[in-house]
Amino acid sequence: MTAVSALSGFWVVVCVGIVVGLFLSLILNHFHPLLFKLGSGPVTINLKGSFGWPLLGETLKFLKPHHSNSSGSFLQDHCSRYGKVFRTHLFFSPTIVSCDPELNYFILQNEGKLFQCSYPKPIHGILGNVSMLVAVGDTHKRLRNVALSLVTITKSKPEFLHDIERTAIQILDSWKDKPQVIFCEEARKFTFNVIVKQVLGLTPVEAVTTKILEDFLTFMRGLISLPINIPGTPYARAVKARSRISSTVKAIIEERRRNNNNYNDNDDDDDDGDENSEKRRNRNSDFLEILLCVDTLSEDEKVSFVLDSLLGGYETTSLLMAMVVHFLAHSPIALQQLKVEHENIRSMKQKKEYLNWEDYNIMEFTQNVINEALRFGNVVKFVHRKALKDVKFRDYLIPSGWKVLPVFTAVHLDPSLHSNADEFHPWRWESQEQTCKKFTPFGGGSRCCPGSELAKVEVAFFLHHLVQNFRWRIEDDEDQPMAYPYVEFQRGLVLNVEPLRADHT
Repeated sequence: MTAVSALSGFWVVVCVGIVVGLFLSLILNHFHPLLFKLGSGPVTINLKGSFGWPLLGETLKFLKPHHSNSSGSFLQDHCSRYGKVFRTHLFFSPTIVSCDPELNYFILQNEGKLFQCSYPKPIHGILGNVSMLVAVGDTHKRLRNVALSLVTITKSKPEFLHDIERTAIQILDSWKDKPQVIFCEEARKFTFNVIVKQVLGLTPVEAVTTKILEDFLTFMRGLISLPINIPGTPYARAVKARSRISSTVKAIIEERRRNNNNYNDNDDDDDDGDENSEKRRNRNSDFLEILLCVDTLSEDEKVSFVLDSLLGGYETTSLLMAMVVHFLAHSPIALQQLKVEHENIRSMKQKKEYLNWEDYNIMEFTQNVINEALRFGNVVKFVHRKALKDVKFRDYLIPSGWKVLPVFTAVHLDPSLHSNADEFHPWRWESQEQTCKKFTPFGGGSRCCPGSELAKVEVAFFLHHLVQNFRWRIEDDEDQPMAYPYVEFQRGLVLNVEPLRADHT
């Protein structure tokens, strides 16, 4: 018994030693960046701040929910105590947080030179390593070049613009007998139908579209969940959903290739028929058809590109729509001016005539409303970067390997940069320039969102029909856009709606 007791005591001491060792290593890892940089002795960071708790740092405070049209208590407190640039410990890493427009611009413009995109590893696990959102270096450059090319080809094409308008009219027609709608759901329905048609050439009534949507909703729930990859958790289900979407997209690609070969074999057939001609026109107008001709991307990169397109075209655009509708409900003067602009545009067209690119370009106040919703609502709060080397900026030294978070919200709501920054005021954009230092709703530099213009077109065309055909009132004024840090309306933005006239134009 004595030997057994001694052995048990030995293992207790070993276990305690391991736990204490791990705890001390966490403490050392947490505070080490303040004192030393490996291989080069003491480092003068010359930035104030706090590292918070070991391991977690100040992450929980940073992620505390707040209205998206405010900076939140964490940033307000830290900026008042430490200035617009400060050090902290977020997402298990020593971090520099920047609320300074000059430093933010410097970071975004030096992507790939001094800084690199660096999102937490769980994001890679769910998006995939070749996603344009997390890829770096040559991979990101190739994906981005393809995206820019596709957007350039697509944005002014009549087929694309007609699809947007048809989908908007269909959504609004479904409201005519509804006294109330959950707008965030309606906006997501609209953006998904638009993007799945544009990217994959699919219509809402096809079974494969329903399948993709079901998996995509599971994927989205996991993307904003705790990154715990245990069977049954939202994160684990999202990883599986992404795999299923990838398989579905690969099958669509293979079917498209087979159909292309069949169409090519039958090119000389005079009896092609109107139905096949229509399919060929639809086929030639979507992203996938163009993507199949790109030989600079691997098969996995093409599949990932499709998923990125669905993600960007679905969530970000629908949230922007909800922001615009929410802010307009509280700004009747802006709503009336917007309505007059669209009535004037409609008066110059035949009944049921589609909008075109020239119409979009003269929607000047609409652009001001969208820009103000982006500034005031802050669809994207911040981005993740990592210093590739020691970076000197002004009197600051950003050590190599540290994470850097340029915070767009703080700049957008800075009263020294925007007069009456805490108000929704679209008229500011009649005289205020959209400088990339003061206004970065879609990021900046080489990682600026390539589909930002497409998102604005969708919102503008939807608004064209919404303001002429409905009046709306928000059911619950406390349903505000909240940053978690991702932004959402807690109750989905419930609207009481009332048609203005019987027919939609």
